[in-house]
Order: sequence, then structure tokens, then C-alpha cells
Amino acid sequence: MRWLTLYARSRRVPASLAVTVIGAAAVGALVRDAGGATGDPRLPVLALATGAMAASTGLSGQDLALDRTAAIRWAPRRVAHVLLCGAAVGTVLLVVQALGRDMAGTAFVVRDSAGLMGLAALGAALSGGRYAWTPPFAWLSVSFFAPPPTSTPTQVASWLLLPSGSAAAAWTALVLTVGGTAAYAVAGPRR
Repeated sequence: MRWLTLYARSRRVPASLAVTVIGAAAVGALVRDAGGATGDPRLPVLALATGAMAASTGLSGQDLALDRTAAIRWAPRRVAHVLLCGAAVGTVLLVVQALGRDMAGTAFVVRDSAGLMGLAALGAALSGGRYAWTPPFAWLSVSFFAPPPTSTPTQVASWLLLPSGSAAAAWTALVLTVGGTAAYAVAGPRR
């Protein structure tokens, strides 16, 4: 069990979890104080993106050379790390929802947290753990200012905000999750 504790500390898991919980609690307080409508997906997406960006900082270790020369197989550990981070981000928001006002459905939370963590994993593979937060942040920014989702390209651009029954949003999230996780598992974080 000691190796798991060391791995979690080296990947900044306690700090990432604290930021995820604080972000979800702040969004829950905003929804509760504002008497927000349950149909507006912007605040839950903001909480999920905050958690994914916080978790993305742990997608690379302190020493990349040590990660690359270790005598263990990293690909399964990388996949597990991305999937567990996505599950933790989604679970934190669902727990905050259970304690307060319902903000988003479970399918919506699962889809968005998985897609955002896939984006973060892709960011780690392309630009390293230090900048892995930029793809989720960029896509969140685009989706907030994208035109109304009337065509397939605009639905893909604003997949984060679409309802859980949207096929374009589900496929976009699936492609991002699988593609980003596979790229990160095979290539690892960039130096």
C-alpha cells in the first residue's frame, strides 16, 4: 500500500482532490444561493472542468526521466489514472448535488467528466502535465461562446452543454475519452 500512497503524493492527488471538492462546493453554493434553474448546464460543467483541470496537473510525475525508465509497465497505470480521475471528478459533483440542489443528471456528469479527462490526457500527451489543463479550458471557453447548436459542427463544439440524450455530444465525449486516454497511455506525458 505504500507504493500507492507515494504514487498519489507524487501525482498531487490530495491537492487536486481538494481543488475539485472546493470547486464543486462553490458551484453548489452558487446554485443554491441564486435559486438557479436545474436546466442550466453551465455551472455543473464549470465544476467538472475545474476538477478535470486540477486532476490534469498530476498526469506527469516530478521526474519524467524516472517515469520513462522505471521497470514497470506504465500504460495500464496511465489508463487507470485517467479513468479514476474522471470518476473522482464526477463523483464529487454528484455528492455535492445530493447534499443540495440537483444541477445535472448522472448521465450528463459521467459523459462530461469522462470527455474532459480525455481532453486533459490528450493535453498531457501533447504538451506535458504542466500544460495538460489547456485543452479542457479551451474547449470549455469555446462551448460557452459557440453559436447555438443547430448543425453537427456546432453540436460538436458545444458538446459540454448539450443534454444527456444528444448523440453528437455522446460521440464527441467518447472519442475524446478513448483517443486522449490511448494517446496518453501509449506516449505518456510530453517532456
